Amino acid sequence: METLKFKTTINCGGCVATVTPHLNQIKGIEKWSVDTTNPRKILTVETSGLEPAVIVEKLKEAGYKAELMA
Repeated sequence: METLKFKTTINCGGCVATVTPHLNQIKGIEKWSVDTTNPRKILTVETSGLEPAVIVEKLKEAGYKAELMA
């Protein structure tokens, strides 16, 4: 299991509701959450071998930006 963290533009509960169907359809994501209280709006994804670019692209399709954190 690998944990990926992304800085995002997901700002509120409504934003989380918008991205939920997009993230839930990605095979390989075990669990995900967004900390909207953090100024960087951190998306944490637990995955088994998923490329970070897949998550970034799905969020882009939903209208949000994401950047993998080192």
